[in-house]
Amino acid sequence: MRRPPVYSASNPRGPSPVGGAVPQATAAPEPQIPAPAQAASQPAGRTTRRPPWLSATLAALLGATLVAVLLLRWGPPGTRALTQDDIDRAVLHTLNTKSLPAPAAKAFETIRGSVVKVIGLTDPKEAAAKDGKESKDAKKDKDALRARPKVERDGDETGAEERAQRGIGTGVVILENGTILTNLHVVFGAKRIKVVFADGLEADADLIALRPEHDLAVLRARRIPDDLKPATMRSTHDLKPGDRVTAVGFPFGIGPSVSHGVVSGLKREFRSPEGQRILTNLIQFDAAANPGNSGGPLVTDDGEVVGIVTAIYNPTEERFFVGIGFAVPIENAAQAAGMPPF
Repeated sequence: MRRPPVYSASNPRGPSPVGGAVPQATAAPEPQIPAPAQAASQPAGRTTRRPPWLSATLAALLGATLVAVLLLRWGPPGTRALTQDDIDRAVLHTLNTKSLPAPAAKAFETIRGSVVKVIGLTDPKEAAAKDGKESKDAKKDKDALRARPKVERDGDETGAEERAQRGIGTGVVILENGTILTNLHVVFGAKRIKVVFADGLEADADLIALRPEHDLAVLRARRIPDDLKPATMRSTHDLKPGDRVTAVGFPFGIGPSVSHGVVSGLKREFRSPEGQRILTNLIQFDAAANPGNSGGPLVTDDGEVVGIVTAIYNPTEERFFVGIGFAVPIENAAQAAGMPPF
């Protein structure tokens, strides 16, 4: 059964229905309960009395409660009351003596089960026919392609498999049924799409929706792990420049890899190097991203997805990170899947 996507509870709720005021319920009058009739078998004028052991038990409980309240308020005899200075000193001592987990480590542990590697495959014969017609950019990327791990294709490992990999990117699971968000340019033109889950399970995936204006694609895996965990998505309405973010993905097929940085700006525009498309309303960030990070999640310290990594800016012809990355806000990404959040 298809379950709804998971959204963060951090999104503030709207105002109350009537002018922001919460209507107060009018208390109903307390019903009058008549006193029970005296049992016929009880002689007139006789009073019911508690057993002595019950009175002693009630008194002991009352005394123990009073002592506990006094100890909690004033402490054992001879001790002074706890002050705010005592609490501050204890917290400072803990911070100086204990190593707290890094924000990026916490974010990665939260999101890692939802991140997948996305592999676009072409027909090996078509790939081989294009070997002599490589573009200038493809020649520059040859060393990076050789560093990528080989992909099994129907149990057959040949030298053409490497050429059959049209693209390697990243995706993030947003539904328990295996629905995955990624970039359109990762899978565009692929004859076959394969995804690798966090537990190592490999499965073919189908392209079920796309949104070219945001360079987004939605995939559905044909097989999924039993304990697949979808990511939690968070609204970007309160995201600000300087907020910490973490990018998780497979740069050059290596990963999952983690990089950490901050939001550098909001509502940016980016034109593809070929000039064919302008992406708007992007999140700019400085967490390291490289080819292969495309389609991966950009998350907060809580591991909640605020964007889908889609592009890097480099004024040179080389394809490596210079400190400017862009991500599509999660609102646009979820709409591509037909699930407008928040």
